Amino acid sequence: MAGDARPRIGQLRECAAEAAVLLDFDGTLAAIGADPEQARPVPGSVEVLRRLVRRFRLVAVISGRPAGFLAAHLDVPGLALLGAYGLERVTPAGVAVAPEVAPWLPVVAEAAAAARRAAPPRAVVEDKGVSITLHYRAAPETEAWARSFAAAESARRGLAVFDARRSVELRPPLAVDKGTAAAALLDEAGATAACATGDDEGDLRAFEAVAQLPLSLRVAVRSDEVPAELLAAADLVVDGPDGVVRLLGELAG
Repeated sequence: MAGDARPRIGQLRECAAEAAVLLDFDGTLAAIGADPEQARPVPGSVEVLRRLVRRFRLVAVISGRPAGFLAAHLDVPGLALLGAYGLERVTPAGVAVAPEVAPWLPVVAEAAAAARRAAPPRAVVEDKGVSITLHYRAAPETEAWARSFAAAESARRGLAVFDARRSVELRPPLAVDKGTAAAALLDEAGATAACATGDDEGDLRAFEAVAQLPLSLRVAVRSDEVPAELLAAADLVVDGPDGVVRLLGELAG
């Protein structure tokens, strides 16, 4: 951790009633693995999230995962859960999808079915309902197919293509990302300070959102795949999800 940023941990803890903690899931609260369905929060993470929720004005997870997946594996009352980069949100009544997504759901479903039919052996097609992720982590030889298929589907159906960690994503072409989701949450909560933690390029947008507040702390999670841009933008760098749990423990006090 950079020496000039460490005092901000204590400052955030002192103003917790007005502060937010925003987190990614994969690579931040859970280790990255070959099978995305097997990802689980690392030991200690759920417990420390419960402590944070009791202390901070807002604690939220903003992830590319489906909101339902987050709800199933992060059983923390009071924790805000946003899936699909903010296109979905867990509510007391269940998962709510942003209204502007509705016209795109049949399009995504058609693209997902086409991907399952066309996928070569060992390629993983993850149908998230509001988006599709084509994983090639366990089968690097399928990267060319994933990129070619995504480009073709984008041209055919109008879906937007995004690079992710050892994967390619197809999403509705909407102006929604971790930055817009983070900004909306912070505004909704009336937060005046925040910590954002993540490990991928998409987390840069959340970093930008919290940087608009009077007090912010941007934390990158180090790995072999973390983008250099994220490390450069971070105030602090921690080692893996276990490092995140230790940092969250400091924030929780």
